[in-house]
Amino acid sequence: MTQDTTVLEVSVWRGTALDGAYELFEVPAHENQTILDVVSWIQQYADASLTYRFACRVGMCGSCAMMVNDQPRWTCRTHVKKVLKDRRVRIGPLRNLPVIKDLAVDMDRFFDKWVAAGGAHVPSAGRGDPIPAVDPEESARVKASAGIECINCSICYAACDTVAGNPDYLGPAALQRAWTLLNDAKHDARAQILDAVSGTGGCHNCHSMGSCTVFCPNDLDPMSAIAGLKRETARGFFRRRGG
Repeated sequence: MTQDTTVLEVSVWRGTALDGAYELFEVPAHENQTILDVVSWIQQYADASLTYRFACRVGMCGSCAMMVNDQPRWTCRTHVKKVLKDRRVRIGPLRNLPVIKDLAVDMDRFFDKWVAAGGAHVPSAGRGDPIPAVDPEESARVKASAGIECINCSICYAACDTVAGNPDYLGPAALQRAWTLLNDAKHDARAQILDAVSGTGGCHNCHSMGSCTVFCPNDLDPMSAIAGLKRETARGFFRRRGG
């Protein structure tokens, strides 16, 4: 039997995590088609009730993140031909976050942890103070700059098996943000960051499996940032013991 190469068999999660299942759709195949194109076609032509998120469509906002064949991806940048298996593909909501409906997840838990890790910037100077120069080649600034392109898409959070097994774990994005601010000369709450990331669910819960770094669409390295936090919190512990 000859396989129809003009049609894709797409399984899409419908419902919530507790009450849902995958539903099969037949979608026309096109050249240079992305997974987001596929989801949009289903919503426009097959089932208008399909719920999902997207905004920029060019890999800038991260809101279209979903599980594609059980791996977290930006769907706007994932070409169908790269993930297709025997004309089939499976699309689901991001792992490790509560499902609101279909492909849309509740991001509150993700951002609550981002805040809990000390992710809010605390300025070291007031509005009327002169702006001090920052050397972009200075060691701490290089470390801070390494993570500033994070757009909080939560791909790393969905990829993390530690998050899956430990709901208290702050997660890679929150800890990378903490490392960025810890090395930012203009941040005025570095001691509070070390306290926040050394407690329950903090950096020492990380098992260094590296999925966060492997799957980051922006080629960031949260695992190295978390390793940096582990070193700094350990140094702080021994300094207090020695003092």
